[in-house]
Order: sequence, then structure tokens, then C-alpha cells
Amino acid sequence: MDAIIKPLRTNPPSEIPAAEFQASAIQADLPRPSREEAEAAVKTLLAYIGENPAREGLLDTPRRVVEAYDELFQGYHLCPAEVLNRTFGETAGYDDFVLVRDISFHSHCEHHMMPFYGRAHIAYTPVERVIGLSKLARLVDIFAHRLQTQEHLTAQIAGAIDTVLKPRGVAVLVEAEHTCMSVRGIAKDGAKTITTRFTGLFRNNPDEQNRFLSLVRDQR
Repeated sequence: MDAIIKPLRTNPPSEIPAAEFQASAIQADLPRPSREEAEAAVKTLLAYIGENPAREGLLDTPRRVVEAYDELFQGYHLCPAEVLNRTFGETAGYDDFVLVRDISFHSHCEHHMMPFYGRAHIAYTPVERVIGLSKLARLVDIFAHRLQTQEHLTAQIAGAIDTVLKPRGVAVLVEAEHTCMSVRGIAKDGAKTITTRFTGLFRNNPDEQNRFLSLVRDQR
């Protein structure tokens, strides 16, 4: 049987719709189970793996798991635009890019619901006004506290900054270790995945890309 070779895609990837950044990810028209139903689902999983959900050590596990999910996936209830909507204009004419490096995060892979974790590095070139530095870290947390792929996470961070702040350019680099690869399956501990997204000035100017990457890699 001959192998089928798919042609390379020549069109640029579609951009994430701006509406994705203007509200929380909770969709009102989708039914949500009750907390009791969620805890019952945890009991079912415990029984599936061969455990006894009624034994003493597991009696409170369904409640704890649901409470942990409320914390780990709180990003579905938060709006990225609200985090980025306050800017400051006293910049003394600053016209270079702003870089926040080594923003730690943890997220969950949407394929296996297993953790992946690492660091995000974000730069943007402002137009007159700048955003509070902590807001970039909060933005990473909003998207990371949802089921994700690393590629989508990287694109969402860049897209939100580009859409809301409208800077001259955005650069995002994310590096992470995925436990769905390190503790199961191929079990390659320590393997890192790196993804990038560039817009505007960073996409069109290789020198700016290289300067961003050089500063990210400095002292590593």
C-alpha cells in the first residue's frame, strides 16, 4: 500500500477570534452538572480503577477532587480583557519592547487531563501606553487554568495582548514539560516542548525576533 503524503499548508493559520478574549470561557447555553453529580463521577472513577470508594481513606476524596478542580480550572470563569483593560500613559516616550521573562505556570493537557508546567516569556512593543507587569502573569494564569494544548495556550496569550492592547508587536515563547509524555506512554522525563508566537513588529522583523530570543536565553 502506497503512503499518502499530504501537501504542506501554504495559507497562514487562522487567527483566534477576538470574541474569545472579551468574556469568560463559560458558555451559558451548555448544561453543567451539579456538584453532587461531579462527586458521583469521581466515585465512579475510583471504582473503575479497582478501589473501594467507601473505605475510610477515600470517603472525602470526591469532595476534595471537585474542590481541586474548582481551583485548577478557575480560568474558565475569568475574562482576559478585564485583566488587560487598565494601562498607564506615563512612559516618558518609551518606544522599545517590554519583556517579562520566566513567568511560571501549570496547566492541564486537554487530551489526557494530565498536568504540564513550565515558563512563559512575553514581550510587547507598546504604543504610548503600557500594562502593569503583573497583568501579563495574570493573563498567563487565566489561560493556563483551562484544559489546553501548549500551542493553543501560546496563541491565546499573544492574541489577547494583540487584540486588547493593540501594540506594535507581541512575542511569546512558552517552554513546558508534559506529564502525559514524561510519566506515561513514552515516559521521557525532562523532555521540554517549546512554542512561539510572533505578531506585528516581531513577525516582520527578524532582528527583533532574534533580540527577544537572545534576551530570553540570556543566563540560561
